[in-house]
Amino acid sequence: MVGGGRGALIGAVHRIAAVMDGHAELVAGAFSSDAVRSKLSGADLLLDHARVYGSYREMAQAEAAMPKDRRLDFVVIVTPNHQHFEPASLFLKAGFNVVCDKPVTFDMAQARKLRTLVRRSGKVFVLTHNYTGNAMVKQARELVQDGTVGTVRKIVVEYPQGWLADAVERTGQKQASWRTDPKRCGAAGCMGDLGTHADNLARYITGLETEELCADLTTFVKGRRLDDDGNVLVRYKGGAKGVLHASQICVGDENNLNIRVYGTKASLEWHQEHPNELAVKFVDKPRQIWRRGNSYVGDEAKRFTRIPFGHPEAYLEAFGNIYREAFRAIAAEVEGRPIPKKLDFPTIDDGVKGMAFIDAVVRSSRLGARWVRPEAP
Repeated sequence: MVGGGRGALIGAVHRIAAVMDGHAELVAGAFSSDAVRSKLSGADLLLDHARVYGSYREMAQAEAAMPKDRRLDFVVIVTPNHQHFEPASLFLKAGFNVVCDKPVTFDMAQARKLRTLVRRSGKVFVLTHNYTGNAMVKQARELVQDGTVGTVRKIVVEYPQGWLADAVERTGQKQASWRTDPKRCGAAGCMGDLGTHADNLARYITGLETEELCADLTTFVKGRRLDDDGNVLVRYKGGAKGVLHASQICVGDENNLNIRVYGTKASLEWHQEHPNELAVKFVDKPRQIWRRGNSYVGDEAKRFTRIPFGHPEAYLEAFGNIYREAFRAIAAEVEGRPIPKKLDFPTIDDGVKGMAFIDAVVRSSRLGARWVRPEAP
């Protein structure tokens, strides 16, 4: 693991998710840019002191020299955005598979360079857009793919939070500090952090790609350097229309990612805070609530369900599903077998599309909410 040491939020989530099914073990790490802090974090995790490193560069060199039966199978990068590209590139070049938190890089140029490197390396690259790991999100995608929804006409996807309604970053709160810093977060704040999840979720369920968009980004908290609220109109290829809203200043909202997909035959509605339920709505029938774990759900929803109905599966299990599917590819690569062609996890291509989304919304807003086309991924 690179990053994710003491005081980090997402590192612990990745550690739980990666070992959830007993298919992986954390054996090494450079957990902080501060060497002392990294060593302390490694001790917290009961790791062999010799495999806790002061920097990711030191780790890449030492682990690449390990005998094949001891060397790392993959590396997880859970640092702020500006520290994704360099370690991902270094470990790919050193011959390791890579799992990286989103957004994939600091900017579009880095994303394209990383994609080229991934393709040349032949290694597995996984991007953790974790919400697509939910079983009922997979069920929603199946209902689009099998024609139950009909032709998609409209997508409404929202991701409102309220935790940055005040200037929390000025209190020294670690997560708020880097997520509102353009030198560490990138060109977008709220839209880079939350809007990319909403965009990815809409693309995953419907299979539709953005043709052009019109964005209005706002910074409501005085003195903040990045957007904390955004509204986007989307025109999808094929004619569907969309509304995407993301915000960090919606007082009272916790983590309210939700999506509604409206088709010619039926509509779908899913809420992240109630992840085990999918609403299916028809023209001439009562609204149905489909629940995870039941016999009537599709094969993909069943494949990504661990426990019987009535026992909730949520955020950590969705993360775990991304890892479980990624391990099918990573195990094949490590063992020298062909990597399966049909895999269900976000890849470097999803990362490049996410950066194209960020770039487009920032450009559109700066141009006074003008319609723009995302750069060709």
